[in-house]
Amino acid sequence: MAQVRQLRQKIRSVKSTAKITRAQEMIATSRIVKAQQAVAASKPYADRITQALSALVSHHVGVDHPLLHEQPTDNRSAVLVVTSDRGFCGAYNVNVIREAEALITRLRESGREPVPYVIGNKGITWYRFRDRHIQESWSGFTDRPDFASAERIGRRLTEDFLKTDAEGGVGEIHVVYTEFVSRLTQEVRVTRLMPLEIQEGTGLDVKVPPAYDFEPSAQAALDLLLPNYVESRIFHMLLQSAASFQASVQRAMKSATDNANELVEVYTRQMNQVRQAVITQEISEIVGGADALADSGGE
Repeated sequence: MAQVRQLRQKIRSVKSTAKITRAQEMIATSRIVKAQQAVAASKPYADRITQALSALVSHHVGVDHPLLHEQPTDNRSAVLVVTSDRGFCGAYNVNVIREAEALITRLRESGREPVPYVIGNKGITWYRFRDRHIQESWSGFTDRPDFASAERIGRRLTEDFLKTDAEGGVGEIHVVYTEFVSRLTQEVRVTRLMPLEIQEGTGLDVKVPPAYDFEPSAQAALDLLLPNYVESRIFHMLLQSAASFQASVQRAMKSATDNANELVEVYTRQMNQVRQAVITQEISEIVGGADALADSGGE
């Protein structure tokens, strides 16, 4: 009976765990909808600012900005790694870090010096545990990104891009993040953020940028739009990563709940087998005792 009590205790413990994972699954499911809405809401702005910049660069000869040019004298490459602040999300952070490490290896093989910039406590912990240098880190907003955080990150990266190597600057900036494709599919992406690569018509219905009139001048508009473009790109990537994180949590918690329910069934079968064996043994003892009494009475 001691074994039966142990199995009952295990069943209660696993059922309690299943309730927690089920609750986490439901919370993540509700948050996925909000995260998807945030991604959809940010996309029109990102598309329009891309369209405006493409039109400005294409139709105004002579406009120039340092963010549009390669910096061959700068040998350092920034790698912005977007992870999460929390766990219970399956292989979400592992996949991002693995892709970031592959990018860092490729950069080193090409003769460049990679410089990590990390978003999210999980990534920060991973690098610090291995005594890896981090140029800058941010955390506390990965579940629900806000534009102020993206603006902070964008300004720091832009400032470092405009510096020289001697001043601690970087010559190019890459971003490793997770793109939300669907609730079942999230893909890790590696994007070069700077120098800017503006593609005309990307994601838009029109293929030829319209001829905008910029005031006070095209150059002034370029100086204003480019930093906003960088910040909006980062914000959109953060929203994509947040939606992917919630989808990963939902999938991981569903898997944990299913595993817990299967484990309860296994423990229940084991308990029933033990109880059946105990009952069978007791019946055998009773029958044996009755036979012994009958034999002694017959004598």
